[in-house]
Amino acid sequence: MGLAPLVLDGFTPYPQDVAERYRREGHWIDQILPEPLFASVARHPEKTAIIAGDARIGYAELGDRVLRVAAGLQRLGIRRGDRVVVHLPNIPDFIVFVYAFWELGAVPVFSPAAHRRTEIEHFVEVTEARAYVTVATHDGADLAALAAELKGAWPGLEHTIVLDPAGGGTALDALLAHEPIAHERRSLPQDVALLQMSGGTTGHPKLIPHTHETYTHSVRVSIPLCGITDASVQLISVPICHSMSVRSPGFLGVLNAGGTAVLAADGSPDTVFPLIQEHRVTQASIVPPLLLAWLNSSLKDRYDLSSLETLHVGGAKLSAEAARRVRPELGAFLQQGFGMAEGLVNYVRLDADEATAVRSQGLPSSPGDELLVLDDEGREVPPGTPGHLLARGPATIRGYYRAPGLNAISFTEDGFYRTGDIVERDERGYLTVVGRSKDQINRGGEKVSPEEVENLVLGHEGVHDVSVVGIADRVLGERVKAYVILREGADPAVVTLGAIRRFLRERGLASYKLPDVLEVVAEFPRTAVGKVSKRAQRAS
Repeated sequence: MGLAPLVLDGFTPYPQDVAERYRREGHWIDQILPEPLFASVARHPEKTAIIAGDARIGYAELGDRVLRVAAGLQRLGIRRGDRVVVHLPNIPDFIVFVYAFWELGAVPVFSPAAHRRTEIEHFVEVTEARAYVTVATHDGADLAALAAELKGAWPGLEHTIVLDPAGGGTALDALLAHEPIAHERRSLPQDVALLQMSGGTTGHPKLIPHTHETYTHSVRVSIPLCGITDASVQLISVPICHSMSVRSPGFLGVLNAGGTAVLAADGSPDTVFPLIQEHRVTQASIVPPLLLAWLNSSLKDRYDLSSLETLHVGGAKLSAEAARRVRPELGAFLQQGFGMAEGLVNYVRLDADEATAVRSQGLPSSPGDELLVLDDEGREVPPGTPGHLLARGPATIRGYYRAPGLNAISFTEDGFYRTGDIVERDERGYLTVVGRSKDQINRGGEKVSPEEVENLVLGHEGVHDVSVVGIADRVLGERVKAYVILREGADPAVVTLGAIRRFLRERGLASYKLPDVLEVVAEFPRTAVGKVSKRAQRAS
């Protein structure tokens, strides 16, 4: 008997006529995410698929690991439709577990390694996760203890799998000890394949439900646009669960093409320059703060970086000054990109002229993408005029997971996603990002919700009120600044930047969300209707 479609509560489906059109036009194909990997396993069984430290994992070995881990997870009772939180750093086990869950039809929930209890517990609660995969420790945090605490607090979280910090360990060995299951289809292309995190201004991170159809489409169009082939050697130094590292073109792109992925613990020059030289890396994707670190590092002249053909930069606004330095100083073509985990991805084309490569953030990657650039009254603006960007298409979701109130704000009735970006579009369709209409802070490519930070700071005994904004920073793009009004009688000495950062760390907030600057004030500037004027705070 054939599989019936998986109906996941909280998922907003595409209208039937739209879905049929996307399939008819070839945007969505009859494929699920593990299948291109196993096609590469069949074509290149002995070729190296993943390099991480001293480890070299060939395609045949990768396929075997995926199927053995899937067998072990199946024995634990993980099945189609189960949500499982994957909270791992840049190690091969992230790739192995994600593919293993897809083999079973389970739905991985991607969580950056920098997340702590605040975010993980939110994911467990909202998704009703049955399993949690993490490492024993990361960046000084005891995640094994967190796993135990979560399992005790949430009865529905039946399984916690804790790996060694660098990957592997007894928990993985136990899963690998099983005979591999057969590689066969246990889910359908229209099933939800994963829940990816989006930063936002609504407090907790939003969850983005992508189907196999939306994600395979995004990967398929990214591969040629980013020049990925079976000869590509891709460096992954951005957190591995981020959209840039997964599908733009990400490890899905390079493994589908039969190339090699090189995993780096971080993107610092002293970490990645030796890897580029040793493994002859041809393509890398990084965020602007890392690019500045590369450009300004004295190490770039001590390592052979000549193999680097294309440097994909996205995640935050890149200054034209930095963009102009890429070709002469790193020898690579700068491929700016602009996208969002919700789906839309834009790339500067590889044959673009230098002026376009320096200034623009690209053209839509999919022929099925529809974009609107509107003024404040909802009217389309002419080319070259800034406006609000709305998008819909075969890679863009129609709603966040289990968030009907937010969906009513973020999506139009006819399915356009309000991206929150202010862009200019030229006559060719190229986009240049000029700002954000949402109150989100983009700290070096990491998205920070002011409301989430504010809610936690308000728990401090010395704080009466708080307002968190992004302030301009030459390296990070934006830093996090907290304006604080003290409680009456509070000692100013206990409401310092260091004290607030310690307070937030103790409550499990990710380190990149901690305030970089704190200013104690007597009152906040207000708008005419009495709201806090964050625009005035950012400008002060």
